[in-house]
Amino acid sequence: MVLTSRIVRRLRPVLTVLGLVFLAIQLVPYGWTHSNPPITDPVRWDSPQVESVVRAACYDCHSNETDWPVYAYVAPMSWLVRSDVESGRDELNFSEWDDFDSEADDAAEEVIVGSMPPREYTLLHPDAQLNNVEKRLLIDAFAQLDERD
Repeated sequence: MVLTSRIVRRLRPVLTVLGLVFLAIQLVPYGWTHSNPPITDPVRWDSPQVESVVRAACYDCHSNETDWPVYAYVAPMSWLVRSDVESGRDELNFSEWDDFDSEADDAAEEVIVGSMPPREYTLLHPDAQLNNVEKRLLIDAFAQLDERD
């Protein structure tokens, strides 16, 4: 009992400081706003099944149709989420396909090597995990997009 009260007395200031730091970082303005720019030239998917898989696994970071989760409004996660979405849209954006149509083969390669969708994303979004059939579906869909454009 004495040991427990000593631990609590020592932890209280540390937890207080951590709580204050957590509150203070909420004031950092980066990550507060979450925009979904207009869709200018969306990809035309060959089937509803392909579109469903792509939307579940890719669209949050690679389109202008991001579904911003609650944790995307709380720092420091808001910083990470916004940064990931911005970099994802810069690399490949299915909502502005006229600017990215040459990237379909790169997208297929990312799925083949297993770097997309990233593990840290699928941990929070289990529906984005791709099984082998879905991977093959995406790889084939990206190959068809590459041939069309």
